Amino acid sequence: MSIWIKNCKILTMANLPHGELEPIFCGDIAIEGKRILALGLVDVGLFSAPPQIIDGRHLLALPGLINSHSHAAMCLLRGYADDLPLMSWLHNHVWPIEARMREEDVAWGMRLAVLEMLKSGTTAFIDMYGFEEAMGPVVEETGIRACLAEGIIPEGPGQTSRLQISVDAALKNKALPGGRISAMLGPHAPYTCPPAYLLEVMAAADQYGFGLHIHLAETQNELEQIRQKYQTSPTKLLENIGFFSGRQVLAAHGVYIDDEEIALLKTHQVSIAHNPSSNMKLASGIAPVNSFLAAGLNVTLGTDSACSNNKLDMFQEMRLASFGAKVRDLNPEALPAAKVLQLATVNGAGALGRDDLGILAPGNLADLILLNIDQPHFCPANNLISHLVYAACGHDVDSVIIDGKLLVSKGQALFMDEERIMAEAEEAMRLAEKLISTLL
Repeated sequence: MSIWIKNCKILTMANLPHGELEPIFCGDIAIEGKRILALGLVDVGLFSAPPQIIDGRHLLALPGLINSHSHAAMCLLRGYADDLPLMSWLHNHVWPIEARMREEDVAWGMRLAVLEMLKSGTTAFIDMYGFEEAMGPVVEETGIRACLAEGIIPEGPGQTSRLQISVDAALKNKALPGGRISAMLGPHAPYTCPPAYLLEVMAAADQYGFGLHIHLAETQNELEQIRQKYQTSPTKLLENIGFFSGRQVLAAHGVYIDDEEIALLKTHQVSIAHNPSSNMKLASGIAPVNSFLAAGLNVTLGTDSACSNNKLDMFQEMRLASFGAKVRDLNPEALPAAKVLQLATVNGAGALGRDDLGILAPGNLADLILLNIDQPHFCPANNLISHLVYAACGHDVDSVIIDGKLLVSKGQALFMDEERIMAEAEEAMRLAEKLISTLL
């Protein structure tokens, strides 16, 4: 399949020699198969077959946004348990109802999340949730790109090993023919997974070549639990058992990480997934993002779940990331718009281990989005990079292309039955609520 986007504005997210972003320019984008053929001046003779033409006037093209920490199917719990501290939220509300959910419920929740992400400009996401084997087919059928991990904790007596189930599901998902799925192992957190269990997970990750995705230093409560039990911090506990050594690690949150710990994370090339909306809503705090970046860490952006956010809109996440960093350091120059865009694109690709995503360039995968900038909140066009972070929202997304395939056009998902997905997701949540009410 070939696509010719004509006469659009283009933000490649590539860096110039001195580190600044390549400026926005006007031109065409040629796509053939799964990859970008050319940017700028394009002639029809470049294509091997007649291309589908998209009129790019009034549109701005940029790389697709990468949501680097999510629990996608938890969108079923949107609005279910709001305005609560994290531990109460988890133990008293979220985990009890999740225990009543079936595999098919999670699949419909995943479809709902993918629908929301696609329509708001997310082209790839890194997920941690249950029923991982059900997630892969949803990614396959919807056309999005994903890195999947089952959130795992130690099993009780007589329970089937979730670690082995996770490994089996990851291998199965990676083998799906679409080629858009990668996998990690997802030990939930240091406060739910003791060192002996984490060593088992690490051994499995090394055996099969998987990275690790874990919640880390999210709340003061977590720090206190770990200090009381192990006389150290969550980050140093993981360092002490070699968790970061010699493998790809994505650590979500990192709200309570000091300068010494930042340095050791940099030594091991750990990526940090910053989740400003969730951290603010749960009053966990604001991560020291500027310190992360100053140390050279790969910082990415995630929405966390729609139960703690309550949206999967990465444009909102970019805006709040910048504002939160400015407030935390009382510095209006902290985390400027161009840097935030890097977190959501180039750095997200780094967390996926991909160097052919996150930048629009010939030869790179054709994962990109087109925004309608012919709207009042983009006017005047004094600084479109600023507008993307401080003024735009997911509803501005006109078109989404992943792997060279047009999945969203004129704001409408082309290959997903929106009405059915929302109806099935509603029914799944009502059934889970009914099941849990029988236990109260």
